[in-house]
Amino acid sequence: MVRVGIVGAGNIGRIHARSYRETPGAELVAVCDLVPEKTAAFARDFGATAYGDLDRMLATERLDILSVTTAGPENGGHHYTPTMAALRTGVHVLCEKPLSNEIARAREMVAFARSRGLYLGVDLNHRFVPIAATARRWIDEGKLGEILFANMALWIRNPNESSPWFHLRALHPHSIDVLRYFVGDIQRVHAFMKKASHRAIWSNCSVNLQFASGAIGHLTGSYDMTTRHPIERCEVAGTKGRFVIENVAEKLTFYPHDSDEQIVIQNTLMSGTLIFETTFRNRIRRFVEQVAARVPPEEIEGSGAEGLAAQEVIEAAIRSWETGTVVDVPAAVTA
Repeated sequence: MVRVGIVGAGNIGRIHARSYRETPGAELVAVCDLVPEKTAAFARDFGATAYGDLDRMLATERLDILSVTTAGPENGGHHYTPTMAALRTGVHVLCEKPLSNEIARAREMVAFARSRGLYLGVDLNHRFVPIAATARRWIDEGKLGEILFANMALWIRNPNESSPWFHLRALHPHSIDVLRYFVGDIQRVHAFMKKASHRAIWSNCSVNLQFASGAIGHLTGSYDMTTRHPIERCEVAGTKGRFVIENVAEKLTFYPHDSDEQIVIQNTLMSGTLIFETTFRNRIRRFVEQVAARVPPEEIEGSGAEGLAAQEVIEAAIRSWETGTVVDVPAAVTA
């Protein structure tokens, strides 16, 4: 049985808790938060022990995994300290994205986990759905042929005005990770940004991409759109065919170039909150499975290294917009 603790008793922490509760081989034993009332309610709801001090929790409980579901500036500013504390005590970490809103700290987290031989995973949950696995298998089997281009769009409504780059750093680790999952490393970017007339931050982005393979791509993102309709669309095209994934997990369509027939996989019940919760459960279940199986750290899916690679692309896009130039992305690290 894998013993789990959670730091951060907010909404995302509760989703992690529900996911662990539904994961065979996992036992949620402890929760930590700085707000006593939240921690007590969380512990009561999930049958865990409440702590107000993370060091005490790590010293008292025999944890195998710590889920870091704190937020902070740009939804990642409070990830570094608990992640490093857990790694120093030999506990594997599943961290919410982004690893940190500061790229230097994200690099340090990945390097430290690697030096200790510990698992560091990131909740890059948009790839952890069956239709994404099917699409990836089609690529590996050569059904698309040579990959030519990939386009990604992700938009939700988030009124947060906390920093100029909140939209990029908080939301688009998902977008970049999905693109990298299908097409591989991204080497160069050229970005454009727009503030909606009512916004103080760069709430919309358009990013041109060149992959290491030579394929090209594009990301369109926004924090100004409704969530009443599909929020995500991914298209990958090759010399033999292309596929389109709609709304993360709702529909996958393959369009072969040499046939009028299409392959359509549609989950008619997958919508809204159900998609959101399912992706978390799938991702957390896979992390628990891989930790329990003691796979080599470089085989962890949605690893810290992959999360860092996505953040390097985002930081390059920010520099591109600031300088008006095409920016090279630092080479991806290994897990």
